[in-house]
Amino acid sequence: MLQALRPAQWTKNLFVFAGIVFSLKLFVPALLFKVVLAFVLFCVLSGAVYLINDVRDIESDKKHPVKKLRPIASGKLSIFQALIIAVILALFSLLAAFHLDPSFALVALTYFLLMILYNYFLREMVILDVFSIAAGFVLRAVAGVVVIGVELSPWLIICTILLSLFIALGKRRHELITLAGTAVEHRRILDEYNPQLLDQMISAVAGSTVMAYALYTLWPETIAKFKTHNLVYSVPFVLYGIFRYLYLIYQKEQGGKPEEILLTDIPLMIDLAFWVVSLMVIIYLK
Repeated sequence: MLQALRPAQWTKNLFVFAGIVFSLKLFVPALLFKVVLAFVLFCVLSGAVYLINDVRDIESDKKHPVKKLRPIASGKLSIFQALIIAVILALFSLLAAFHLDPSFALVALTYFLLMILYNYFLREMVILDVFSIAAGFVLRAVAGVVVIGVELSPWLIICTILLSLFIALGKRRHELITLAGTAVEHRRILDEYNPQLLDQMISAVAGSTVMAYALYTLWPETIAKFKTHNLVYSVPFVLYGIFRYLYLIYQKEQGGKPEEILLTDIPLMIDLAFWVVSLMVIIYLK
């Protein structure tokens, strides 16, 4: 059951912490505790989504060289068991979210409904499929903001959309290349893409992600908020992270499992750590 909840993919829910970091509230214990709870509830809710997704994809997963080993596709967890667990986890997380904060619960419910729509409809619509994935990341970031009651920055939305599109398009490209002739059997929407189209999209959002973050660091309101011009010095870490991910996509033919890359690629992990440390020093220890 735990394997079916895909705990390795819970790293995506770290976007919940973006709001508290950039709102200068990271070291306010009460607010940090609320964000931690929000992170846990999103992990539970996303686990329910993964169960529903695996039930929906059971036939195509059986044809996939790796996904056929998943608990539901392999028969280790029955469809009935998976759906019962999914309903229990979804109800628990949404009720707990409402108890934590009604606004946060509304965002969590929106995320859950969006993922259901994605699993059954939106993922079969070209371009809208990757935008749906990006919207899931945006809702995670928004959830982290509303749960502590701070102002939602448009820069947070822009940067999150671009970064998540970059990751989603990289995943689509990996699926298309590695599955080759059987790609459509696994995911029908892949028939609407080709490597050249995805390469152009990836290039567009990769450059836009770096540019958006750089503009954010130089924006007068950002400088006034943090009372420093030095946030721009964190840009090289973002730039390296984008370049490293592109290297993994094109040279190492990775990108199919972004959550595993984040936990296994040492240079990327070091770069992420340096970026976080630079933020802490520039924003909090200036």
